[in-house]
Amino acid sequence: MVEVIPDSSKTHWVNRSPERVRPYLQLSRLDRPVGYWLLALPGWIGLAFAGLRTGLVWQDLIWGALILIGAIAMRGAGCSYNDIIDRDLDAQVARTALRPLPAGTVTLRQAWTWLFIQVGIGFLVWLCLPLMAKGIALLSIPLVAAYPFMKRITWFPQVWLGLTFNWAVLVTYAIKTGGLDWPVGLLYLGLMFWTVGYDTIYACQDIEDDAMVGIKSSARAFGSRVKLGVGVSYWLCFMCVGFATAWMSHGILKLDVFMPVLFGLMLAWQAYVFDPSDKDKALKSFKASIWGGLILLLTYALGAFQ
Repeated sequence: MVEVIPDSSKTHWVNRSPERVRPYLQLSRLDRPVGYWLLALPGWIGLAFAGLRTGLVWQDLIWGALILIGAIAMRGAGCSYNDIIDRDLDAQVARTALRPLPAGTVTLRQAWTWLFIQVGIGFLVWLCLPLMAKGIALLSIPLVAAYPFMKRITWFPQVWLGLTFNWAVLVTYAIKTGGLDWPVGLLYLGLMFWTVGYDTIYACQDIEDDAMVGIKSSARAFGSRVKLGVGVSYWLCFMCVGFATAWMSHGILKLDVFMPVLFGLMLAWQAYVFDPSDKDKALKSFKASIWGGLILLLTYALGAFQ
């Protein structure tokens, strides 16, 4: 019998799927969909942000669908790769010990095979991209490949995750505009700080186990000031996103234009209510990050239709 992994709902369809396929779905984290939504949202935000300049057209719905397919496939591939690299560490952490590799429900060879199947799906999505976007997408490969090792090297692997997880904003912006510019670079930086904030909240679940096995994280680095660290990360996110929005909408850094205030309020609420000592509340606060991304997406989409 395949046990339910912590963070996963017992009622989720993955945990009711046939036992022969369930470990592969768990390797892909399909039972924890918040991850692929947080990977897809930067791509959608990039489309809508570019729409402030170019407008939005019905073809953007096709790009949006491809982004979602790519996000599910590549998030699954990334999680599978991460589990392959971290299988020995995962066995020592309570929250991850039941993952398929440390639990023995899949072999290492099977995990690699499943990884390449998912990469193949992502490759098909990549083939659909314009040439410039193809090139930008390929530049993310070193970020993805190095990420599992960052928790061994730096106290802030969340920064690396932010650079990796939000790369799609650059790809989709290039799809609509044919290139990159400073406003989208600033937006990318802001979304990186967003990821640092929400993944620090997520890492609060593992502080004790991480300390025992030597895994580094921003949650451990911030220590007793972790709420302040999250708050500062979100403040930097809001400032970068606000300046990028003003720059894109009305020229260089005009602060008298509409800024994504609701997004900022969501970040402030999230930083305020989360309790680093309560693992369940930390998980709920992390999952609420989806709503912040949706608010920002809606802000840009509405602006693009004005």
